[in-house]
Amino acid sequence: MIAREDVTGLILAGGRGSRMGGVDKGLQPFQGMPMAQHTLQRLAPQTGALLINANRNADRYAAFGPPVVADAIPDFAGPLAGMLAGLAQCQTPWLVTAPCDTPFLPTDLVARLARAIETEGAELAIPVTVDADGRRRLQPVFCLMPVTAAASLRTYIEAGHRKIESWVTGHRLAQVIFDDALAFLNINTLDELQRHEGGGRSG
Repeated sequence: MIAREDVTGLILAGGRGSRMGGVDKGLQPFQGMPMAQHTLQRLAPQTGALLINANRNADRYAAFGPPVVADAIPDFAGPLAGMLAGLAQCQTPWLVTAPCDTPFLPTDLVARLARAIETEGAELAIPVTVDADGRRRLQPVFCLMPVTAAASLRTYIEAGHRKIESWVTGHRLAQVIFDDALAFLNINTLDELQRHEGGGRSG
């Protein structure tokens, strides 16, 4: 049984924000507070400890409360570098990750991923959503993994690989269907931010 206190939540806020004009996505205001804080508030009740991965504005992220960890790999190497940084600092047996631009993430995310790992004997678990046309879409940036995955991840990154999907599918992977695809909506552009700010769901 994977208990809540055995899981550390990691908010991934270490990207360049290139599709948002280079701004720090996690700090963009959304429905009254920084977007990463929405993600944090939805993930916090599901985990024991929390971490934030950020490569700039560390003081502003630190004001949210959890410790801030930066990539050990230079030049904004992507979410996998953030995951590796989180695993290096994780003090619990398990780490779950979520990007900073997903303010609607499911409140039962960790419980369902943990249950799937236990029932399927898997190493990692990720959500899967189904598009309107029936196509399955993996959501690998939301990943529950053991801290022992650090060695595999470091080897993968040091070989020059950056695709999360290829890394997770190289393990015994539980794929958990979530009916609400909008819960995994990530806000990538300022236009999307404004659209959801004005008329989007509030969680």
